Amino acid sequence: MSVITPVFLDVDGTSIAVRHAAGAEPGIVWLGGYKSDMLGTKAEALSEWALGEGRAFLRHDYSGHGESGGAFADGTISKWLGESLAVYRRFTQGRQILVGSSMGAWIALRMLQELRKAGENSVAGLVLLAPAPDFTFDLVEPVLTGAQKRGLRKKGFFEEPSDYSAEPYIYTRALIEDGRNNRVMTGPIDTHCPVHILQGLADPDVPSSHALKLVSLLPADDVTLSLIPDGDHRLSRPQDLDMLVRAVDAMVRQAG
Repeated sequence: MSVITPVFLDVDGTSIAVRHAAGAEPGIVWLGGYKSDMLGTKAEALSEWALGEGRAFLRHDYSGHGESGGAFADGTISKWLGESLAVYRRFTQGRQILVGSSMGAWIALRMLQELRKAGENSVAGLVLLAPAPDFTFDLVEPVLTGAQKRGLRKKGFFEEPSDYSAEPYIYTRALIEDGRNNRVMTGPIDTHCPVHILQGLADPDVPSSHALKLVSLLPADDVTLSLIPDGDHRLSRPQDLDMLVRAVDAMVRQAG
């Protein structure tokens, strides 16, 4: 577990837990997945590597996740994006590499868009693991059952058991509607930086076809796609963690 004590940043009245280690540029910014926290296996592995390299490393928990305040059911992509941008702007200096896992890859791509729109060109590279941009629209909405649609209509949410948490996943009408407004896979995505995608071919949650669709929308000469034949959605086995660290290390060297 990390020895770094969290600090808390108030974002629109919600206390967001942050762990930040100062160090060399480009720094590394970790963006976790849906219902995951910043002390997960992948984030910890990257933290240890960054510490050993003397490299800046930043991570936080979205509202309703981990050590942050707020209710999970109140979360939307826009809300978590706003928190991530606030943390990024408060704690980073100079060039950064965004490392996004699952939903965190969606947040990373939206952050890049918003930062560039504001004239901030500090993102030097993206490393995306089992990327799930637009997952509410592309992966959840098309397979909603009648009971789930009724839950959204009548209660404003439905629950599903999670393979990754003791608590069920909650999908709210607000999350799904907001997801439509944050879609990034609607046309070419101009990142203006190199991208490395790691995708397991045995991922039961985000099919490899989703990663291939994402690659097709990115500038081909700046994209590396690593397919892991027996990799699942977690990508947390020792060999997966080794591949993650090597991908981030290579991106750091490429960013120079």
